[in-house]
Amino acid sequence: MDVVRAADPTAVQEAQAKLKAHKAAFAATSLAENGKGFGAAMNVIDMPATRAGLGNPEPAGKAAEMPDEYRKFEASILSTFVNSMMPKESEDVYGKGSAGEFWKSMMSEKIADEMSKKGGVGIAEQMYSQAVRRAENNVNPTTNDDDRSRAVSMITDFQRQVLGVGKKNEA
Repeated sequence: MDVVRAADPTAVQEAQAKLKAHKAAFAATSLAENGKGFGAAMNVIDMPATRAGLGNPEPAGKAAEMPDEYRKFEASILSTFVNSMMPKESEDVYGKGSAGEFWKSMMSEKIADEMSKKGGVGIAEQMYSQAVRRAENNVNPTTNDDDRSRAVSMITDFQRQVLGVGKKNEA
């Protein structure tokens, strides 16, 4: 104890803060390895709403067949909403300046990603079902000879306007 008393008080506080940070990081890593980390905590988001009939009723079944790109797109949209809901005065938690904003945006992205994995708000499902309907109905139109000739004539007209071909020379 004499060594601690003789040390600079600010150095002791810094050392204690580093020990606490390492302890928190170790605890978070241990929870994540045991399946009880942030992702497991996000299960709370959809369970009560689903039981009450407010959530997405079948996220697990559709999530298995839906491509991951749709979920990631929904997560990017949700990230914007979550970031706008984060506390504005959060320098004590995330830090000051651009580094603090960076950590805050990373937290928003992680929350949005977990929300999307757990069913999200339905953006991904709606986009996927529309894509499936389009594919089933063959909505993609094909071009025919009339369309091609119209496009060629439009290009030719544009070239004439730009290059001045076909205009009478004014003297």
